[in-house]
Amino acid sequence: MKVVIQRVLSSSVEVNHKTVGKINRGLTLLIGFHRNDDITKLDQLIHKIIHLRIFDDSNHVMNQSILDIGGQILSVSQFTLYADTKKGNRPGYSNAMSKDKAIQLYNEFNRRLRKYIEVQTGIFGSDMKLKIENDGPVTIILEE
Repeated sequence: MKVVIQRVLSSSVEVNHKTVGKINRGLTLLIGFHRNDDITKLDQLIHKIIHLRIFDDSNHVMNQSILDIGGQILSVSQFTLYADTKKGNRPGYSNAMSKDKAIQLYNEFNRRLRKYIEVQTGIFGSDMKLKIENDGPVTIILEE
């Protein structure tokens, strides 16, 4: 699993010119699944995301988690995180999980994440337009 985490002031995702997910202060997650990933890594990844101290405290030091600030999460599936660009100029996606398996893992990831925090999502497999007001900018990449 690979997750691009962006600290945001706001973020939204549109499908067919309709907003399907929108948050204010929090995190935007772009999440991709490797073909060999399975459900066993989800809880560890979620724990890391919700406890990652990347929000400023009163001394302007990144010392608070999304739980500490009462933020929200916008979770968006993105199989292109597993693009292979080693050969030629057209990326290959053979390392990405198949759509049928990835949608199940993505839905379970979001279900488990919702136990701790408000989560908005895009629509898996759709052509999405993402608007991100990155705060900082702060961008972290996690890979499990």
